[in-house]
Amino acid sequence: MHQTIEKTKPDLDLESPQILKYRKIRVLKDKAARISIGMGGISVIIAIMLIFFYLLYEVAPLFKSAHVEQIAEFNVPAADKGETLFLAVEEQVEKAMRVTSQGYLVFFNTVDGEVVLQERLPVPEGVTVTSLAEASPSSRILVAGLSNGHAIVFKHSYKSTYPNDVRVITPYVEFPVGKELIELVGGKSLRQMAVRSTDSALYIAALAEDDHVYTAYFVKEEDFLTGGVVLERESAEAPYFEGRAQKVLIDPTLSWMYLLLNEKEMLIYDLRDKAKPVFNGKVQLSGKDSKVTDIAFLLGGASLLVGDSAGKVSQWFMVRDDENVYQLTKVRSFEHTADAVVTIAPEERRKGFVVVDAAGNLSIYNATANRNLLNMSLPDISVSHLTVAPRANNALLQSTNNTILVFAIENEHPEVSWAALWQKVWYEGYEGPDYIWQSSAATNDFEPKYSLMPLVFGTLKAAFYAMLIATPLAIGGALYTAYFMAPALRKKVKPAIELMEALPTVILGFLAGLFFAPFMEANLPGVFTILILMPVGVLLFGFAWANSPASVRHLIPEGWSPILLVPVVLLIGWGSFAISPGVEALFFGGDMRSWITSELGLDFDQRNALVVGAAMGFAVIPTIFSITEDAIFSVPKHLSYGSLALGATQWQTMMRVILPTASPGIFSAVMIGMGRAVGETMIVLMATGNTPIMDVNIFEGMRTLSANIAVEMPESEVGSTHFRILFLAAFVLFIFTFIVNTCAEYVRQRLRNKYSVI
Repeated sequence: MHQTIEKTKPDLDLESPQILKYRKIRVLKDKAARISIGMGGISVIIAIMLIFFYLLYEVAPLFKSAHVEQIAEFNVPAADKGETLFLAVEEQVEKAMRVTSQGYLVFFNTVDGEVVLQERLPVPEGVTVTSLAEASPSSRILVAGLSNGHAIVFKHSYKSTYPNDVRVITPYVEFPVGKELIELVGGKSLRQMAVRSTDSALYIAALAEDDHVYTAYFVKEEDFLTGGVVLERESAEAPYFEGRAQKVLIDPTLSWMYLLLNEKEMLIYDLRDKAKPVFNGKVQLSGKDSKVTDIAFLLGGASLLVGDSAGKVSQWFMVRDDENVYQLTKVRSFEHTADAVVTIAPEERRKGFVVVDAAGNLSIYNATANRNLLNMSLPDISVSHLTVAPRANNALLQSTNNTILVFAIENEHPEVSWAALWQKVWYEGYEGPDYIWQSSAATNDFEPKYSLMPLVFGTLKAAFYAMLIATPLAIGGALYTAYFMAPALRKKVKPAIELMEALPTVILGFLAGLFFAPFMEANLPGVFTILILMPVGVLLFGFAWANSPASVRHLIPEGWSPILLVPVVLLIGWGSFAISPGVEALFFGGDMRSWITSELGLDFDQRNALVVGAAMGFAVIPTIFSITEDAIFSVPKHLSYGSLALGATQWQTMMRVILPTASPGIFSAVMIGMGRAVGETMIVLMATGNTPIMDVNIFEGMRTLSANIAVEMPESEVGSTHFRILFLAAFVLFIFTFIVNTCAEYVRQRLRNKYSVI
């Protein structure tokens, strides 16, 4: 018998050619798998690093300082035609112009100073130009004050032609309201002028040699025969004041007149009634030991830039106080040298300006960003006139020794600073500093507002309410499904919930914005009723079922009892909305939305955080549920069996054994769900109203970083400040998710190490 058994033993040769070949193939497969998995991991890291560096590449130019380089120097063209009163340059920086005291407009090349055109204003012989003012840099309309007390309005223009595909810029002079002289005061020289020209009116103010202000107000009418403009003079009383005024200014809306008095004080007059200006107050512009040396309007004319003999530059604009009265208010100061400010030249299309002081220091600033972009020392000259090109890429300086210097300026993104992005900024027209995102407007003199704080706040607010709704539902459902539910029922429930994740978020956003938001607004009491009754009703039903007779409970197989909750949930939901009108009439006077606004002082938007929380929570639930359920179901069975064998109840086993062991996976599920909520775009885009405000009110909307990028990126100009700030928003979102995921992985590893000994 023993010999028979010996003969039936299999002849196993571990060194046979087939086995050796199999081993070699398996080793090759293992190496290939190792290499491919390693390459896949490295590829993911490389992809993330490439995204990081690309975002950094697009964002870095925002914080680059300005650069200035001298490109030309020549003598003042046609110096024999009189002293320069005004200096300007056209957009392409090929032609420039100076207006002289003899009434000549001298146009010249900016490369070598060669004169290309000279034209004299139509003023009487023996009359000189004593002062000059510009309506606005973009209009190119000027008014010349004459020595005989008259004024003339003119405009310098440029025509571009392309003979033989070569650009030729031809300057010429226009007279938009005619060549007739406008009388302000007979026989008295006008030493300082101010002019504003709108589509319907022309307003001129002048300081004469007798230290009085003289004004002229005209209504524009179109001549239907010639197509020209006809001026109808109307009554315009000049304000009365005592003292010597150095400067008069008029805002673009023809609402305010500013008079600089005694080189220190600013008198403000309300011009809304031109026939009777109203004194609005007096403001001290400079300190006790200093005086105002130059004043200029910032782009748009809402702000005044004031430079003084102490080297300080400050920004002022009208602010409405608590009594609805406008006051000229100092908003911010700019760091400068201790030398007196000689001239301030605002940029034509941005809220920036250039300052030159008595020591020959040139500085470039941006008002909104409160940023000093450049400080440089000029050659040993004294500057008498300064102008900035319309694109702010060049500047022309005329020195007191009759030399003109041309500078090239590289200053692409002056609007950006740490304060403008992350701190409160006092914008024009606002009553105080605030966080504002408003990247575009209909007017060219718009002040961009690039605060990222409302977007970051909106991102966190949307994620918070989504997680507030999704986390307890997803984790609670996963706990029951993995630990208590019957296997057959689990096989149906889990795939059904995971299938929810395949639903496109654009569909959820569409339903949330067009159906759920108005439905929630119309049934607001029912929404809050269901939030109260649903958990109470489920608990009461569970208590009743647990205490029902065993014969009744045994009718339902173990693990299938959740099926009984379906009609309960439907009944509670239907009942909550059925009693909604009665609840609204009983507790909220028939209109809960109005009650929230009037009694609680909370604004109510139809598309709000509550809608987003429900819709985005619905989108996040499958992610958290699936990972949590897998983590709980993967807990070794011997742990739960051992706990139950030692006398622990199922609940005690769940709380003290299953949950601690599965906690790393549960924590990962929550963090992945949060990452999904933070990066969600379409739901918040369609269901929030996209209002970039900072308000914790659950009935207010918000705008998130991702939604803002999706909305504004298509309309932003490539390479512009707006374009790069959108990339900065993406960079902030990238860094935020990276930090959160890193911290989450650290916590997960700690939990894993802590509970791995169970």
